[in-house]
Amino acid sequence: MMQMTPAEVARVTGAQLLVDGSRPCTALTIDSRTAGPDRAFVAIVGERTDGNSFAEAAVQAGAPFVTLTADAPAGLIDVAREADCALLRAADDDAEEFLLRLAAHVRAAHDWAVVAVTGSVGKTTTKDLTAAALAGSYRVHATEGNYNNLLGLPLTILAAPEDAQVLVLEMGMNHAGEIDRLAACAAPHLAAITNVGTAHIGFLGSREGIARAKAEIVPHVAADHGVSCIGSIEQRLFLVGEDDFTPFIADECAGALGLPVTRVGWSEVNDVRGSQLAFDDGGHPSFCVTLPDGRSQQLGLALTGRASATDALIALGIATRLGVDVGVAAQRLAEARVTRMRQEVHTRADGLRVIDDSYNASPESMAAALDVLFSLNCEGKRVAVLGEMGEQGDEAPRLHQLTGAYAAAKNPEILAIIGGELADQMAEGATTMGMDIGQIARYDTVDAALDALAPVLGSQDLVLVKASRSAGLDAFAKGVLDR
Repeated sequence: MMQMTPAEVARVTGAQLLVDGSRPCTALTIDSRTAGPDRAFVAIVGERTDGNSFAEAAVQAGAPFVTLTADAPAGLIDVAREADCALLRAADDDAEEFLLRLAAHVRAAHDWAVVAVTGSVGKTTTKDLTAAALAGSYRVHATEGNYNNLLGLPLTILAAPEDAQVLVLEMGMNHAGEIDRLAACAAPHLAAITNVGTAHIGFLGSREGIARAKAEIVPHVAADHGVSCIGSIEQRLFLVGEDDFTPFIADECAGALGLPVTRVGWSEVNDVRGSQLAFDDGGHPSFCVTLPDGRSQQLGLALTGRASATDALIALGIATRLGVDVGVAAQRLAEARVTRMRQEVHTRADGLRVIDDSYNASPESMAAALDVLFSLNCEGKRVAVLGEMGEQGDEAPRLHQLTGAYAAAKNPEILAIIGGELADQMAEGATTMGMDIGQIARYDTVDAALDALAPVLGSQDLVLVKASRSAGLDAFAKGVLDR
């Protein structure tokens, strides 16, 4: 973040300056424990804690300013004056809008090349792979983990080093309008929509609603952002050719604004096309990539599954569009690692392997994870440990049944299903598909599943652990590996 005085911050965000201060700020935090002489604090009201109650601690830690989102606690103004700490109050007490306005100001003051990645499934892996493909050729600053929401994205921009050249930003959303706000802040030159799935269908009502929400990024990519520090960039949208909403987004959204589209995928219709896809015994894909200009490149990944191969096609397309040599980008992708708890394969000392994909889940990512379970070599039992999927709304029972049916069609030796009523729906889907009831193990809690399954898992077994983060199945993966 560039150096700014509290008065400048108040001006660009519309915040009220309660107490002025003389010390500039070069970094921000929403965690009072990390506030300090160069790091200002912004109070966030969360589900469990109110950051305003930690404002005085941030002042005492030496923060150059503190932004409140409520009335100033008693005595705080006097404490702030004594510490030469400015006090601001965010407009409408909206911390998200405060951060977005500040980040948009900082973004506009820099000539970074900006790449945005969104989508229902695979956006974090695509973001990680894109950053890896660009690293070395440029100074890259990327979203950490999946810090991709209305708080995380502006904080990512504000944390960018002054000498950064390319920002790779992940954009997530739960509701319509959020991608619009994120993209307005980031002003991306290039963007990728990995797919339109069912994640957040409970908030958006239908897959068409999700497609329209993702397409909010299009006008912001189509806008003229000027020449970047790495040269002129033709604004462009990357879409997966096989996704059934790609024609809608490409023709009705991007086409209407004259935004060029690059289709990526495995069929002949794609501009960046993968072919000759194969997997080794560890489920790692290798394939040939053909670029729009006809050049071909062999590529292998340390990641697992077909989905990661598609994500790599997007990353390679973006990197070559930004001038990275295709061979260099392919080498960096071959060495890339991604954010944890996404199809991470861990091996216990005795040889048992656990595929930890417990961070998030939708029907599409459940199917992809089950495909990985059956793409890896296994001499013992294949075990699928599945938990409930969040944010599916009224469609949740049907989507859990479909997920159970897909799991039954893959036919693992053990299908363990953890949770409440929606887990019942998943089990019902599996039995309806004809799976032997003796292969289905149903548990209400993670602890119960761990107690029952850990003793029967052997050294040659392969275990998939997959659910939404709220299901807490990362504890199952850790518990099995620690036995």
